[in-house]
Formats: sequence, C-alpha cells, structure tokens
Amino acid sequence: MNRKREEIQSLKEIPQGMSEAEEAKFWATHELGEGVELEAVAAEDSELPPARTPTSSTRISIVFENDTLKRLKRIARAREMGYQTLLKTFVSERLYEEEKGRR
Repeated sequence: MNRKREEIQSLKEIPQGMSEAEEAKFWATHELGEGVELEAVAAEDSELPPARTPTSSTRISIVFENDTLKRLKRIARAREMGYQTLLKTFVSERLYEEEKGRR
C-alpha cells in the first residue's frame, strides 16, 4: 500500500527527543514540505550557532607502539570518532587535570 505521507510545513512540527525507532516510524509517515524549506532560508543569523573561531594549530608526528595505536583506534571506533580527535581530547583533558592540580 502506497499512502501519501503527511507534509510538515514548519520545523516546530517535528517532535524532539525521539528514539531512533520512533524517528524511523515518524519519517515513514511524514515528509518535509515547502514551508520547511522557506523557513530554513529565512532563518536569521541569531538562530544559527556561532561560527567556529579559527585556532592556530601545529602539526607534529608522534610514534606509538603498535598495540597502543590499536587500543586508541578501538576506543575511538566505540565512541564513533576519529582516533586523532580522541587523542587530542585525551591530551587536552590531561593537561587540564595537571594544570588544575598545580593551582
């Protein structure tokens, strides 16, 4: 049976906090209408998240033992992120802890 899906005319019509199963069920019976497209185009800058400020970065090379790198990549996959991002997070967190302890 091919039913016509309900058109959503505003982002406010989309329920928040749905589980993945609830979201799949919702989108099986709904679709975005022109109103949502127009709403998105008309969004004011104040409604958008602030632009990311550029940071200065320096590339470095670090040599890890194979086992350490495998462990890092396994944890990164479990967290659904890149291993280099996870490594930067670990270093930043540890730096914070070290600096906090010295105050």
